[in-house]
Amino acid sequence: MSNEKHSGGHDHDHGHDHALESGGDYDHDFYGEGEFIPFEDNPIWQQENVALRSVGIDIGSSGTQVVFSELKLQRNGAGLATRYVVIERTCLFQSAVSFTPFTDGLVIDGPALGAIIDDAYGAAGVRPEEIDTGIVILTGEALRRENAESIAMVVSERAGDFVCATAGHHMEATLAAYGSGAVQASSESGQRILNIDIGGGTTKLSLIESGRILATAALHVGGRLIVVGCDGRVLRLEDAAIAHARSAGINLNHGGVVSQAELDSMARVMADILVSAVSPTGNHSAVTIPYLTEPISDLSGIEGVIFSGGVGEYVYGTEDRDFGDLGRRLGAAIRSRLLDGSIPYPLLPATARIRATALGASEFSVQLSGNTYYISDEERLLPRRNLQVIRPIYTLDEEIDVNALASAVQTRVASFAVPGDESDFVLAMSWMGELSYGRLHAMAEAIVLGLSERISAGRPVLLAFDADMGKALGSMLRSEFDVMADILVVDGLNLLDFDYIDLGHPLQPSMAIPVTIKSLVF
Repeated sequence: MSNEKHSGGHDHDHGHDHALESGGDYDHDFYGEGEFIPFEDNPIWQQENVALRSVGIDIGSSGTQVVFSELKLQRNGAGLATRYVVIERTCLFQSAVSFTPFTDGLVIDGPALGAIIDDAYGAAGVRPEEIDTGIVILTGEALRRENAESIAMVVSERAGDFVCATAGHHMEATLAAYGSGAVQASSESGQRILNIDIGGGTTKLSLIESGRILATAALHVGGRLIVVGCDGRVLRLEDAAIAHARSAGINLNHGGVVSQAELDSMARVMADILVSAVSPTGNHSAVTIPYLTEPISDLSGIEGVIFSGGVGEYVYGTEDRDFGDLGRRLGAAIRSRLLDGSIPYPLLPATARIRATALGASEFSVQLSGNTYYISDEERLLPRRNLQVIRPIYTLDEEIDVNALASAVQTRVASFAVPGDESDFVLAMSWMGELSYGRLHAMAEAIVLGLSERISAGRPVLLAFDADMGKALGSMLRSEFDVMADILVVDGLNLLDFDYIDLGHPLQPSMAIPVTIKSLVF
């Protein structure tokens, strides 16, 4: 994905291909004997500034959409780690939101999905080889389809060489909270905000305070759990829709007929479930909530609510068409509960609704892990591509609490992982304080406890730290804690949640490992 030049830390030769053209007057840089050259033509400026074309392909349980963007990145040398950061993001083209095609309600239709992608590229006037970077992501009910992983890979290969991710409920809730503008709104105002993302199959809740996501949850409420033809015949039916219908006193079956009044009753039942799920008092006795995750334990003190997802369009009144499902009805029922105070929070504006989880592709940069890393078997562990970074929420104290840190690791891994997914990931943490034997030992013990299931299954232990401690920690895991799984500890890196990294073979003669970082942009 990048032309790497490690002597200087970064190089992005291909970024010049898509540099933004300057219009009108521009600043100049003095270069040579009395010669003024535009900044854009200055090789020093070009090394520090990069423009990339990116694509985001979002395949959900209800809709599929493609977004093309241009990213302007600038090298940021603050601190010990240098990385390119996005300074400007321009949307070049947004495809229409198409219904995700299924062959029989159970399997995603690969050829039909490919045609949607092809149409988007054609409408945007872009060829796959002109795209520098991007992401394909599956969300919602699409994750349950038997061929979800293979479809993601097929689309990625068809459209370019991208990060390819499947988002579990917690990760999707997080993406939606960023995409809807809820995180930014909370950061700017300091408020405690609840983001409610309602898609075709699931509803995701994100509790945010001062720009930090405190907790997420998901429940089986969505606008396209049932699809009905013009004659009222049921064309598609999810198990969750049958359960909601039963609660409304309605018997549903695939191919049967359902009335408009019955669909309204189902929407009201689901709206009541949502009301109960977001109640600040935690009084859920009247309604059984079909949670897909653990509920959020504390919903007190919420100062505003933002809706996203396809149903969010109806809540805000930006869509009024009926697509033969429950979306319009559910949105109307939720809006009425906002008006009568059943959902007791002020409705705040959303910057994006149905497109909240349509990701803005990726940025990338190159860092180097020096010769203090630890690698148990280079042949098996390197090279690696598209490793997801997972960063536990834990601040190191002078004395490291082993059990608390292990719990933070387990919680974060569970939040970002998809059930049954055995993909490898990199656990990234920041080191603060003294690099003493006792603190390193506590860190190693917490990692062994936090990753115990993966270690027992023989999965590799892949770690990244910002301090030069890789060799010491890796050796300790192997010799003192008898971790027989493959171990790789890279250091000197500044990695964040939603980063994906590529790891190359050590360079000669420095023996530094090149690390390409690809970060999701919201």
